[in-house]
Amino acid sequence: MPTVSVVTLAKGRPAHLRNVLRGLERQTQKPAEFVVAVMQDAPYDLPEVGFPVRQIRVEGTELPLAAARNRGVAASTGEAVAFLDVDCIPTPGFVAEYAQALSDLDGLLMGEVLHLPEHATLGDWDYDDLARVAEKHSDRRGPPASGIEICTDYRCFWSLNFAIRRATFEAVGGFDERYTGYGGEDTDFGKLLDRRGIPIAWMKGALAYHQYHPHHMPPIHHLDSVVRNAELFEAKWGYRTMGHWLYAFKVMGLIDDTPDQPIRILRRPDAADLALTGQKSHQPYTNSASVIRHLEARAREAEAEPA
Repeated sequence: MPTVSVVTLAKGRPAHLRNVLRGLERQTQKPAEFVVAVMQDAPYDLPEVGFPVRQIRVEGTELPLAAARNRGVAASTGEAVAFLDVDCIPTPGFVAEYAQALSDLDGLLMGEVLHLPEHATLGDWDYDDLARVAEKHSDRRGPPASGIEICTDYRCFWSLNFAIRRATFEAVGGFDERYTGYGGEDTDFGKLLDRRGIPIAWMKGALAYHQYHPHHMPPIHHLDSVVRNAELFEAKWGYRTMGHWLYAFKVMGLIDDTPDQPIRILRRPDAADLALTGQKSHQPYTNSASVIRHLEARAREAEAEPA
């Protein structure tokens, strides 16, 4: 089976990152190394563990997610690379299960993700505790019952937890570093793999627990970068990506996304928008679909009111 380097992109969230490292310490197959692509000025204070840990600084005024993934691969040595967001704790079989699956399929593999409520990782947590309170995201499909299942739509790619052979990553050229800030760079990579005939697949296993942190969905706090990156995707591929987010922004009155015209930002998100889209403390994840349903119902009610 291939050796596996684990790459994490990190800005802030030091407690989350230490939990990632704790998860990697408990692996049945140790990673070749843990590479942290640091998107902040100072490196992290991390404990010594039984495998190499390397922190690399990635420059950028906004979240340079595409560039950070590319730098992480360049700094790693494994025959395969598993990417984990900084808020995702790998279960003990994470590395071994990716190694086995990548020995069977030359493609991009997406492991399982379950979401944790607030305070789930306080204190000396264990995996039984996490399993009891974790929830599946209602907007995301689950893994197959067993093995590997090819995804027929590249837009299924979710960069929270995925792995790929190093040679395959390098052959396609990695992520397009013109994408900066939040949104679109992973869909672009999925499109690139699809064009090259490289399969994208869900797999049973390689489970990671997503740690709670306040967030907005749709991501109105990243309005500018979502708009900019959607237009970059359109210039490159002929159509816009992140359509569900753009639709939500439109219904909220934040943008005008008239086809064949540049997207115009009409106003900035206000306190009501932030309250509507913000993750509540009792929620393990945010949910675009429920926000869109709420907005559509509100629009229908407004239309039904007498003039």
